[in-house]
Amino acid sequence: MGQTLCICSRASITIDNKKYYFVQKLDEGGFSYVDLVEGVKDGHFYALKRILCHDREGRQEAQTEVEMHQMFNHPNILNLVAHAFVDHGGKTEAWLLLPYIRKGSLWSVLEKLRDKESSMPEKQILQIFRGICSGLKAIHDKGYAHRDLKPTNVLLDEDDRPVLMDLGSMNRARIEVRGSREAMTIQDWAAQRCTISYRAPELFNVESHCIIDERTDIWSLGCVLYCMMMLEGPYDLVFQKGDSVALAVQNPVSIPSSCRYSEGLQMLLSSIMVSNHQERPNINWVLDQVQDLQSRSPNTQSNMV
Repeated sequence: MGQTLCICSRASITIDNKKYYFVQKLDEGGFSYVDLVEGVKDGHFYALKRILCHDREGRQEAQTEVEMHQMFNHPNILNLVAHAFVDHGGKTEAWLLLPYIRKGSLWSVLEKLRDKESSMPEKQILQIFRGICSGLKAIHDKGYAHRDLKPTNVLLDEDDRPVLMDLGSMNRARIEVRGSREAMTIQDWAAQRCTISYRAPELFNVESHCIIDERTDIWSLGCVLYCMMMLEGPYDLVFQKGDSVALAVQNPVSIPSSCRYSEGLQMLLSSIMVSNHQERPNINWVLDQVQDLQSRSPNTQSNMV
C-alpha cells in the first residue's frame, strides 16, 4: 500500500510524510470515527475517517472501501486524499483522509428547511439530483453499485454540488443468486449494510434464484428524490412507527396531494420508485429525464452538475 502513519503527538498525525493537526471530532459511528484535521503545509481542512478493524474480515472491508475510492476521479464522488493502516494494541485501524466539505450532508440541509417550515425550490432539486445521478452513473458504468444511497451519504459543497460518500457498502452491481443459502446470505448482508428505509424491495426477501443488480440504487435514488421534495423519506415514518418497511415497499409510492412540485417531477419520482426491479429504469434513463426537466424549467441552467 505504501502508506505509513505515525502518531507524533496527541495533537497531530503524519500520513505519507505530511503532517496534520487534529482540530475536533466531527462524527462517531459503530465502528468508525471522523475527525476534522488541518494540513500543516497547505492549511486545508480534511476529514479523517478512522475505521476500527476488529478482525481480518474487517480489515478487508476497509481495504475494499479504499479501493472503491481509488477507482473514481469524478466531481460527484468523494475522492480519497491518502490512507493508511496502523496497528497498535493488537488491533488495526484504517485511516482514510478525505476532503472536508463544510456545508455538510444533504440531510442536514433538508432538516434546516423543515425546521424553518420551508421547502427546496424545484430548480435546486433538479440541480442537486442531476449531480447525484451523475455520480451514480459513474459507479454503475464501472459495474458497481453503491447499495446505501441516502441523504446522509450525499455531501453538498457551497455551490450545491453533491458528492457521494461512504463507499463501504459498494460491491459488484450484478449478483447472481443460486439457491436459498445464497439468498439468505445476501438478505442478511443487506440488513446490515443497506439502510432499511432506503433499501430496495428485492433486498428484503431475496428470491432463491434471481439476479440482483444496480437498480437497487435506483430505488434508493427515488427515496432521496422524495426526501428532497417532502423533507422526509417515503418510509421514514413507517420505520419510526415500528411498522413493516418490507411490506410497505411492495406498494406503489404515495405522493401527498399537498405536493406543489411540477407534474413532470412527480412523474419522474413515480417512474423511479417501481417495486418490481425488472421494470425499474436504469441511471441513463433517469439522467435523461432530469436533463429534460431542467431544459423545460425556467431559469435553470442545463449544464449544472
